[in-house]
Amino acid sequence: MGTETTRILIDAGLSRREITKRLAAIGEDIANLSAILVTHEHCDHTSGLTAAAKPRDKAIPIYLTHGTAEYIDWGETPPVLERFQAGCCFSVGDFDIASFTIPHDAADPVGYTLCSQGIKIAVATDLGYITDSLRVHLRGTDLVLLESNHDLEMLRVGPYPWSVKQRVMSRRGHLSNEVAADFVERDLDTRVSTLILGHISEHNNHPELVRNLASRALNGRALFTRLVVVEPGTQSEVFCY
Repeated sequence: MGTETTRILIDAGLSRREITKRLAAIGEDIANLSAILVTHEHCDHTSGLTAAAKPRDKAIPIYLTHGTAEYIDWGETPPVLERFQAGCCFSVGDFDIASFTIPHDAADPVGYTLCSQGIKIAVATDLGYITDSLRVHLRGTDLVLLESNHDLEMLRVGPYPWSVKQRVMSRRGHLSNEVAADFVERDLDTRVSTLILGHISEHNNHPELVRNLASRALNGRALFTRLVVVEPGTQSEVFCY
């Protein structure tokens, strides 16, 4: 996400080559990134982190919690790290950023809200349940990226080992379609103009299941919020405000 002078990437779970390719597809250059924000240390969020943070001409600072930083292998020459305590607020260029703790089986995971020029964006994925803190942080947002990870029945009969299924369904796992839809029906701020549902499991979910439940929740409240379901492995559109 970005303004005319500030570009921010949240997480880097793809290779540097793939990140560069996807940024180029929307007219962006990885070398112009102002910062990378990290939510937690799991490899699907950090596998390309160290490479992405080291362009040829400048280092890109990485913002992450103290606990998360300890669980990432930085190699022999660590990038520029800006460590913070979960719950802290800070600024990067044009953005005022707030972090908030999320319930996930990681060392010190966080979500973020970013505010600039009167627009507020929230990113909340990889969480086992909707916390009261999350409800507070998502108030007054214009765009929300929320997890809708799995369909409970597909997960139960799916290919994962039982231990993994238990982890996914736990209060430190991932949001089901039902829980995400319940949040939309009960708590989604009426100011939200765009709701993006993502982090959808390839094996335990289907985009149409996500869309149907969320649409029903939005229609039940007569909200005109635009719903976007991001399919696994695909690059979404660009959202402009």
